[in-house]
Amino acid sequence: MTMRISTKGDYATRALLSLALRQSPASVRDIAESTGLPQAYLEQIMLAMKAAGLVDARRGVQGGYSLSRPASEITLKEIVEAAEGSVAPLGCAAVEPDTSCIEEGECALQLVWIRVRGAVSDILGGVTLQDVADQTRKIKASRLRKKPGLVLTPVSEASA
Repeated sequence: MTMRISTKGDYATRALLSLALRQSPASVRDIAESTGLPQAYLEQIMLAMKAAGLVDARRGVQGGYSLSRPASEITLKEIVEAAEGSVAPLGCAAVEPDTSCIEEGECALQLVWIRVRGAVSDILGGVTLQDVADQTRKIKASRLRKKPGLVLTPVSEASA
């Protein structure tokens, strides 16, 4: 079984990571060029990120998108949920257990899918854009030194 974050969620995380790695606002074109993402689709995603309060947009020559809060305060869960809604693997897992399941019995599988949703939510909620930006910088530096890759440590483990 393959469970996936959609292209929209993937592109949203990559676009906001691009902003986290910058020191100044970036246009959609700049983000598209640095990430290799399609500009037209990215424009829609950035509007959704703005509507969710994750980015600010400024017009003009010095304008563009920037993070609305420090990268250390934005989790991957917030980004994915802003792009996709719930991180539930199936529609029935997007709600709490009830007796409205139309499957045989009361659909005990719903409880499993809700646990999966919770696990994914916990993992994404434990990783900030700053964590990913820091790891990205380490990986780039590692590649320059030709050392093996590094493993991302969630905030909860790094501070323990």
